[in-house]
Amino acid sequence: MRAAQHASAARHSAVAAGDEETPLAGGGYTTVFGALNDYRKGHIEIIDDDPKNYVFSNVFEIAETCAPYERVVAGKNFDYVIEAGRAERDSPWFTNAHDEFVLCMDGEIEVRLIKPEAPLLAPDARGAHLAGAAPAGAKMGRLVLRRGHQGLLPKGCAYQFSAARPSVFTIQTVLGPVSVEKWADICIGGGQ
Repeated sequence: MRAAQHASAARHSAVAAGDEETPLAGGGYTTVFGALNDYRKGHIEIIDDDPKNYVFSNVFEIAETCAPYERVVAGKNFDYVIEAGRAERDSPWFTNAHDEFVLCMDGEIEVRLIKPEAPLLAPDARGAHLAGAAPAGAKMGRLVLRRGHQGLLPKGCAYQFSAARPSVFTIQTVLGPVSVEKWADICIGGGQ
């Protein structure tokens, strides 16, 4: 039973990440991974219900259509969001009011981290913010994320992304000033 639950959870997380399941002859599934230059637009299957009650977004489609480092909200639960975007060349510097997690969905992304000498945000700030020029402070190191790798962006740090070729990322964060909500552009509606 436990193996079946694990397999089911793996299928659900693969589909949520924008990957595709393909049924096998024996009744099982195989996961087909998407990429920025090779994905199939996601879809939903409605069982006796109105499609207007559902939304679906595809992180690869978002990354393909957004500007580099535009952080498009692809999922939301109250103030918590999953942002999706395209990494290409150097990003502006960002800072955060809380820990964030970045996941490389495709390609390779370098993340440069600095611990600022002085706080960059007010104590009541929420979400991610632009940090301006590289702040003075101690270098905390760098992360090199490839497909499937996740990294922690610690609260109060300054960080910059860099990618030699277009890559795809998601960020788990809190809705903030750099979060871009464009649901009508990214979700499948009743007429599609």
